[in-house]
Amino acid sequence: MGSGTIPVTPVLGAVVVLLLVVAAAVVRLGGFARHWAVITAGLRGAAQLLLVSLIITSVVRWSWLVGAFIVVMFAIAARTAGRRITGNRTWWWAAVPIAAGVAPVAGVLLVSRAVPLTGLVLIPLIGQLIGGALTATALAGRRLLDELAQRRGEVEAALSLGLSERDSRLEIARPVAGTALVPALDQTRTVGMVTLPGAFVGMLLGGASPLQAGAVQLFVLVGLLAVEAVAIAAVLEIVARGLVTRPAAHQT
Repeated sequence: MGSGTIPVTPVLGAVVVLLLVVAAAVVRLGGFARHWAVITAGLRGAAQLLLVSLIITSVVRWSWLVGAFIVVMFAIAARTAGRRITGNRTWWWAAVPIAAGVAPVAGVLLVSRAVPLTGLVLIPLIGQLIGGALTATALAGRRLLDELAQRRGEVEAALSLGLSERDSRLEIARPVAGTALVPALDQTRTVGMVTLPGAFVGMLLGGASPLQAGAVQLFVLVGLLAVEAVAIAAVLEIVARGLVTRPAAHQT
């Protein structure tokens, strides 16, 4: 207890259940989403965290299993982002920006040995990078396709002036692509002043000094900025080339 570790007790479980019920009740009263979506999300999250906790306990002992686990995280992220962007078979293109963003940062992490190369360190760190790339990819993809659908006439006008299809889409899409980076920018700008992110809090609870926790959190935040910037740039290029599309019913 001296390290500040939060004990897992029935009281903690009851508080989690209470918060989930409150969130579902507010959503139901507000009528802005399905309350069952909140409940199922909470239950699914609990089940997945329990499963992952059990898996990681065994996985971290074997380096090849650590790699396999990271690949699984990547595959799930690509599928999730792809489904958020489009409802057809072009969803798999979401894997490209996620990989383009995560691979260089993860490579620097491994080559520089800036952190211990153990499963307990690599899985959560790379997992956060994949999660950031997922969010940026989904946000950018949806925003760009929405913009192109709403301003289709401007794209056609650019085509009539002799621009290629790629350049015509870029003229419309490029100015709004940066909106997908806003959450990461805000998180980095306000860290320590408004929020104390997960890596920082987790290390403090695990017994690390505030300086150690701050250094790791800075790495995570700057790494996320790099990952998400690359991912957004890749999404912009994929959308401009028409590689990611939506069903006709969504092009309104």
